[in-house]
Amino acid sequence: MLPTLPPAAGVSHTVYGVVLNHQGSLQAMDSLLGEAPYKAPPKAPVLYVKPSNTWAGDGARVQLPEGAQSVEIGATLALLIGTPAARVREERAMEYVVGCQLCMDLSLPHSSYYRPAIREKCFDGSCVLGAVQAPLPGLQGLAIQTLVNGKQTDSWTLDELVRAPARLLAEITAFMTLNPGDRLLLGVKWQAPQANLGDTVTVQAQGLPAVQCTIGDRA
Repeated sequence: MLPTLPPAAGVSHTVYGVVLNHQGSLQAMDSLLGEAPYKAPPKAPVLYVKPSNTWAGDGARVQLPEGAQSVEIGATLALLIGTPAARVREERAMEYVVGCQLCMDLSLPHSSYYRPAIREKCFDGSCVLGAVQAPLPGLQGLAIQTLVNGKQTDSWTLDELVRAPARLLAEITAFMTLNPGDRLLLGVKWQAPQANLGDTVTVQAQGLPAVQCTIGDRA
């Protein structure tokens, strides 16, 4: 049986996300990336962490922070690491992956990557993970669809990634080790489709269990 996320207490793994790994988003941000302080697009993967308070499962009711009325739905795929991965070669990178699952990486709308978006990306329940399944063959062409209240609002495929899964794993493990149980979210769109309070959101892809949540508030 493939491993699943344990309860938040006693957590020993990490969920990592990657920004600016979607080609269309990188192109759309071209002028912004030329501004200070960096004045150029990134030359290596840019990572962030979804801490344990953000983890939620299929069917969750996600409560937004006080005052928030909408949320961006970062539909993506998470890779589950099964073997310690350090300095792996691209051609062998997928051997370290024992599972994959659809994920909603939820974010409050924000325009800048230049400061850590803690409030925007790390609120409770903002990483909704679907059921784990064995890795699919031909991941590169997988289409990931977002539906709000049953209506499709977005679709993108993994061949739109700047760094394909194997290359991404190779570049990340060149400077850090990924441990068994770690998840790696492959990337999300900049300014992804939004959902409002009361909406039901579904992320789906052929061959994988769909993941769904309802957007609530603090009332």
